[in-house]
Amino acid sequence: MSLLTSLIKASTQFQTALEKRPEAAGEKQAGKTSGPAAPEQPASPTDDRFTRSAPENPDLAALKSRKLSVTDYKQTVGQDLAFVRETLRHKLAEYGMHPATAINVTRDDSGNVQVDGKLPEAKRGQIEQDLNHNKGFREAFNRLSVNEPTLHFVDNALKLNKAYGVNNSLLDTLVSDNQQFNGLQDLVHRYDTLRKSVGAEQVEAAGQRNHYAFSFNTRA
Repeated sequence: MSLLTSLIKASTQFQTALEKRPEAAGEKQAGKTSGPAAPEQPASPTDDRFTRSAPENPDLAALKSRKLSVTDYKQTVGQDLAFVRETLRHKLAEYGMHPATAINVTRDDSGNVQVDGKLPEAKRGQIEQDLNHNKGFREAFNRLSVNEPTLHFVDNALKLNKAYGVNNSLLDTLVSDNQQFNGLQDLVHRYDTLRKSVGAEQVEAAGQRNHYAFSFNTRA
């Protein structure tokens, strides 16, 4: 009977071992989940999850300057330029002058039109008098005297910014955050106010002229 007793005892021990095995495995798994979590490794610069952030302080002044309607400004100024050129061309023809005669048109301190060029004094005086009596010409020339220099400044500043990435601080000062207030006359008004406040020398150094002169046929 000793052999039978040994077999029964061995079978009982084996069965007990089988019953305890899943419980031990469960306790081991529970120990894993209940223990402290392993620290997360920081992402390296080469990790696919790494994302480079955008600059925190973008140049907003330069961005708003690039939204200026320079094409519209050129159309507005171009209408007055065409009218002034055509009027001068007709005046030269009217007084029998060569159509390629070079003349300069300016304004005196009183706002009157002045004509200078390679033409006889008598005819120069007659053309000058006619232009001063031409209301349409005087109004167009007065607009050009303030609009064209401002347009040249804005256009050149934007071209330099596009070509070389150089921002013009004066232009950035003239531009409003609201694009509805960035018409050509708005910029002209702000420039005139700025010129009076900071002084003509500083503004002229930025590319503006204090006195306007219209040259006609200078390349002939």
